[in-house]
Amino acid sequence: MQNYLEFEKPLAEIEGKAAELRAMAEKSEDDVDLEAEASALDKKAQSMLAELYKNLNPWRKCQVARHQDRPHCKDYIRELFTEYTPLQGDRNFADDAAVMGGLARFKDQAIVVIGHEKGSDTNSRIKRNFGMARPEGYRKAIRLMEMANKFGLPIITLVDTPGAYPGKGAEERGQSEAIARSTEKCLQVRVPLISIITGEGGSGGAVAFATADRLLMLEHSVYSVISPEGCASILWKNPEKMREAAEALRLTAQDLKKLGVADKIMPEPLGGAQRNHEKTYVIVSDAITEALAELQVKKPDTLVKERRKKFLDLGEKSL
Repeated sequence: MQNYLEFEKPLAEIEGKAAELRAMAEKSEDDVDLEAEASALDKKAQSMLAELYKNLNPWRKCQVARHQDRPHCKDYIRELFTEYTPLQGDRNFADDAAVMGGLARFKDQAIVVIGHEKGSDTNSRIKRNFGMARPEGYRKAIRLMEMANKFGLPIITLVDTPGAYPGKGAEERGQSEAIARSTEKCLQVRVPLISIITGEGGSGGAVAFATADRLLMLEHSVYSVISPEGCASILWKNPEKMREAAEALRLTAQDLKKLGVADKIMPEPLGGAQRNHEKTYVIVSDAITEALAELQVKKPDTLVKERRKKFLDLGEKSL
């Protein structure tokens, strides 16, 4: 069953009516008129969908990026990689279910994949802490990046998180230090590092995985220093001003490409990745293939030098 966003309500009514007509047509044999009417509604719905997604404002982009039906980390790992072997724990405190990672193959190329996993239902979301990693999650990622560096394996990170977990226990165990160390490790590894923003790229929790040679963003994904609601609460003392905050944050893939933060925007199927998972997997796979081919010809010293320069130069670019 399709889950609709607030701004998609008119579309929901049309698609719902088309489904009702088809159900009626099945009960009454050879009712060509009902099927024809349903087909006409399908065309109207498709036209409305194209119009709705033609020029999404930043707040609507946030809503799409957070859509519960978008493919998650475990989905990309299942569909894009083979021989995935999960590696767990930070060898210090615990395993963080919000961060997945391990060894795998991408088109027969051995790689290390790391990503945030939000969960897909109530139980899995609680288990995965809604994709909000704790310090042990970032330390697990550091361990995997060190292993990739040791064995010369490219690293692919899948970013989809509201941000790092802000709980008391996480702070006591060194949340900010763990994020900083993970970001530092991204800058140090001597292998290709490709990061993909698949939904939300929230705050330092995303930066810790996304300080990469190539940052690829799905068309309706977002990447920002703070959520629009958090920004509105701080600046205007009113979280209801999240629409204005979303505009000011310049968090869309399109804005970030102009700023030089994102290297490539991957187009999504009409209506967003949530409406066509299979096509999204193909788009992401092709983008990874292209980025890997470009980076694997570079020497390790060159990778590190160019990666560091990329981030040092970011402040010189503006809209």
